[in-house]
Amino acid sequence: MGKCIGVLTAGGDSPGLNAAIRAIGKSAQSNYNMQVLGFRDGFRGLMENRTVHLEGEILSGILTLGGTILGTSRDKPHKMPVGSRVQDMTEVMIDNYHRHNLEAIICIGGGGTQKNAYRLTKAGVNVITLPKTIDNDVAVTDVTFGFDTALSIATDAIDRLHSTAHSHHRIIVVEIMGHNTGWLGLGAGLASGADVILIPEIPYDVDQVAEAIRRRRHRGKNFSIVAVSEGALSKKDTKQLAELKAKKLAAKDEKKTKKVAEELANFRSNRVGGTLRLSAELEALTGLESRVTILGHLQRGGTPTAADRILATRLGTACATAVAERQFGKMVAVRGESTELVDLADVVGQRKLVPLDHPWIQAAIATGACLGNEKLVG
Repeated sequence: MGKCIGVLTAGGDSPGLNAAIRAIGKSAQSNYNMQVLGFRDGFRGLMENRTVHLEGEILSGILTLGGTILGTSRDKPHKMPVGSRVQDMTEVMIDNYHRHNLEAIICIGGGGTQKNAYRLTKAGVNVITLPKTIDNDVAVTDVTFGFDTALSIATDAIDRLHSTAHSHHRIIVVEIMGHNTGWLGLGAGLASGADVILIPEIPYDVDQVAEAIRRRRHRGKNFSIVAVSEGALSKKDTKQLAELKAKKLAAKDEKKTKKVAEELANFRSNRVGGTLRLSAELEALTGLESRVTILGHLQRGGTPTAADRILATRLGTACATAVAERQFGKMVAVRGESTELVDLADVVGQRKLVPLDHPWIQAAIATGACLGNEKLVG
């Protein structure tokens, strides 16, 4: 066999990871005579030198499996818990990289993984990344694999909740993953015909949401479906968060910085259960019984859709070609039906938000969905 490449999966698990691992392994071996070495549990496995050879039976039958056969973690190279301390383990990872005489290491993950991979790039490691996340928020790529599967699961769940909402004349508030971006919440809400869609990019007014539900009731619709991203904020909370962030930037000394950091932590802690509070507010304002369904990690699991399998396979094979051509410090991005290598430096520190003029937003408005903001109405 010829050169050897490493592969790791980091961050949250996502449908399509095994399809990507399979594509990298099969393409690298068959087309470029490369060995492929997997590191277990993300960057921690690279640090601890826990490996598995990705060949033959290991790659067989994994295309349809959810999760990742390599395991994953959210450990960061420069901030890794080791015993009772948090340490910078970058040099240890570099040593293990050279110990295996790797041509490159492929890091598969979302925004955090792109940052950590870029740190390794700056430390002299040959790195290529693939964009995966159910949130679809990695910058400089059309889409991430894992998103289509999660979107299908969330849509199916809301479809099933319609009958309960209708039968019991209830408001059903469905919390969908998405701390910082609303791609998943917006897409699932649009696909399922949700009556209200609340996403992080659009601060909402609970009174306006309640009024939209009351108008439905006056038209004889005694139920409503509210699709809400977990990171959606009211206008009041958005203003408070902006003020806290401004205070943190303006802090002149360590004492003030620490105090504002504590205030921010308290704010975020109080936001836990925000969907439950929203449900209670809507019940009080409309007189309709309201119930909450939190989809949670259900959205990450199970068999990837055909679209995600194909996308992950396309990215994985393009990645093997990029290694063969020594195109390092790059992310394999999606461009329509093609792929493109983009500089990691252009990816990190950015997040792909839902633009307010996006066609999905326009379609939601045109079909009468309430987005919780008086500026975005039909």
